[in-house]
This record gives sequence, structure tokens and C-alpha cells, in this order.
Amino acid sequence: MAQHNSINYLEIPVNNVLATKAFFKQVFGWDFQDYGPDYTCFLNVGIDGGFYQSPLSFTLANGCPLIVLYSQDLEATQAAVIDAGGLISRDTFRFPGGRRFHFTDINGNEYAVWSQ
Repeated sequence: MAQHNSINYLEIPVNNVLATKAFFKQVFGWDFQDYGPDYTCFLNVGIDGGFYQSPLSFTLANGCPLIVLYSQDLEATQAAVIDAGGLISRDTFRFPGGRRFHFTDINGNEYAVWSQ
């Protein structure tokens, strides 16, 4: 059940819904539910949300929020990002609580992955 006044859902712009699904399935093992050719929901990833067809992309340089994913094995996840066609936009660095790197996916959208 949805919690009152909580962040409930994310909608993320992507240039290619099918290629984006393949990227996130390969790197993170995500599953999807399609709602037509221009929209898909990601399932059981910690928050509900979806990818929608759009010519737009988001990065920190554009002032957009950063979506941060968690990994138990930061190096393996970074290798999987690269193998799937993502680009590392900020090398692994330490911060209070752990380490993280930033990457852009095949759409040019920027994400981060952290680990303890």
C-alpha cells in the first residue's frame, strides 16, 4: 500500500525503450512489464517506476537528480555497465559510508552505484 506523502514512483526518459530494457536486464537483472511500445515499468527494484520514450536525457550537469543504485560488488557492477555499453562518467571514489562510481547508460542518462 502506498504511504501518504512518500516518493512513490519514478518515470525516466529514454531514447530507446527496448535497448534500455536490455541494458538494465543485462547489468542489474531487472524485469519489466510493458505498457505499449513507448512505456515499460521496472519491477521489484526498490522503488516503482518506468522508462518512457523521449528524446530527453538527464545528468547532474543539467541539474537533474541522481538515481543511486546499490551493489554488493562494485567492481563487478562497473564491469557489467561497461560490457553492456555504458560509460563511466566518474571513477570510483570514497564518501562517508562507502564508495561509488557514476555512469551514463546507453541513453546518456547519469546514474551512480554505491557499495559499503
